[in-house]
Amino acid sequence: MKITFLGAAETVTGSCYLCEFENTKILVDCGMFQGGSEAEERNYKDFDFNPADIEFLLLTHAHIDHSGRIPQLVSRGFKGKIITTTATMDLCNIMLPDSAYIQEMETEWTNRKRQRAGRSTIEPIYTVKDANESLKFFTGVKYNELVNLNSDITVRFRNAGHILGSAIIELWIREKGEEFKIVFSGDLGNKDAPLMQNYSIIEDADYVVVESTYGNRKHKDTENKALLLLDIILDTIEHGGNVVIPSFAVERTQEILYELNMIKENKYSKIRNVPVYVDSPLAINATKIFENNIDYLDEDSIDLIKSGDNPFDFPNLKFTETAEESREINFSKESCIIISASGMCDAGRIKHHLKHNLWREECSIIFVGYQAKETLGRRIIEGNKNIKIFGEEINIKSKIYSIQGFSGHADQNGLLEWLSGFKKKPSRVFLVHGEDEALNTFSKLITENLGLENTIARAGQTVELTATSTAEVVKERFYARKENIINIIKAAKQNFANILDQLELYVEENEDIKLDSMYYLVDDLNAALDKIENEVK
Repeated sequence: MKITFLGAAETVTGSCYLCEFENTKILVDCGMFQGGSEAEERNYKDFDFNPADIEFLLLTHAHIDHSGRIPQLVSRGFKGKIITTTATMDLCNIMLPDSAYIQEMETEWTNRKRQRAGRSTIEPIYTVKDANESLKFFTGVKYNELVNLNSDITVRFRNAGHILGSAIIELWIREKGEEFKIVFSGDLGNKDAPLMQNYSIIEDADYVVVESTYGNRKHKDTENKALLLLDIILDTIEHGGNVVIPSFAVERTQEILYELNMIKENKYSKIRNVPVYVDSPLAINATKIFENNIDYLDEDSIDLIKSGDNPFDFPNLKFTETAEESREINFSKESCIIISASGMCDAGRIKHHLKHNLWREECSIIFVGYQAKETLGRRIIEGNKNIKIFGEEINIKSKIYSIQGFSGHADQNGLLEWLSGFKKKPSRVFLVHGEDEALNTFSKLITENLGLENTIARAGQTVELTATSTAEVVKERFYARKENIINIIKAAKQNFANILDQLELYVEENEDIKLDSMYYLVDDLNAALDKIENEVK
């Protein structure tokens, strides 16, 4: 078996892993890259394989960074089976058409700008028609159900505790007279979080592919996140402001509603009458799916719902479906709580609410989830004081908060605990779905704390796996795209120029130092880089 890491390798988004067997090709996840123009540009590229050759796509969960390129895969020739949990299938039925609608609207807006500038127009990554077509290929299965893909490959989906229907994938392979097992963690959730059941412990594997989103961090505020949320809301309301919560439409919105319901149930009079708006058609539909799939929830949530206390419905909770209803929120003079998507603030109605509230000192913005590099949410949370939304510059004066306890990802302790559950130690662990610092820190901890051989998966890397006790890397391919190489070269040239500028300033104060030899060296280096750049072109 060969596995190629085509996404979520050395980055957090775009999850996609190609598994090649003797007679079968399987894809695990087919996610969209998110976080700035450079990352999103990758979504327009051709796949590094022929989609028509893929017999099965195994989907860990419905988040767009894991499922978002499925319509594109189908439009380019995929005719196989997409196998996932029934809850994930239900969520994809609303999330993929919604993603397609966003692609179409943003492309239309971009094309108007391009036409005014005399430039050619572009096509969306995929259309709503493509998304609806892709849904025909889905097959839903239950947790813990053994599914034989063929006589040599068996798969089982286990609970990952991340979002509704999220799964760890166990894959058993019989090849060339050998048998071995590979486990894909998917995204692992936090233990004892509201709504979600805890992730399953897997006891044996030959190889493990594990996410590392928070491999370098331990979540704060997990025990008192509801009280922190309450304090922020109370302070904001007392000052006459609005609370804006950018939230992922699936799981995070429902968890926030759960916590707000608990607060209101406890009779906190100062916020009992404060309007709470869920302003996301996708989140509204996702909440209905949660209500229709209560068997996936934890026991406390099931008991609560069966008792008649629906955590997704309480006084002053308002679901705004139409664009007109959404606009009216920002013209209301009473303080309110606004929960809106997208969670990273790069699309959807949340951008309108940020535009109307970021500049107001009395308002608060509360981040409750991961913000990928280069996203609007990441720029805000990192302290940028001026940002552009819809071409308008906004001076940020509102209070900015991040409550890590609401994260849907396991932190460093949770990831280590999950890996420690393997009674049969895997021969090798591959680290994916993380940024550099998280990957490097987590890799070191796995070695020191668990004694497991591990590798940080590189983008485009191909590794051959066998049933032997050690993972032997037979071939590695690094798909360094032409434009990326050229950008690296240009950056190196600029760095050389910056170094010379700094040295010249130093020499002005130290006249006995000569720069002649340094100039010659830099000239030689630039010449070498020019040669490489020309060869790449």
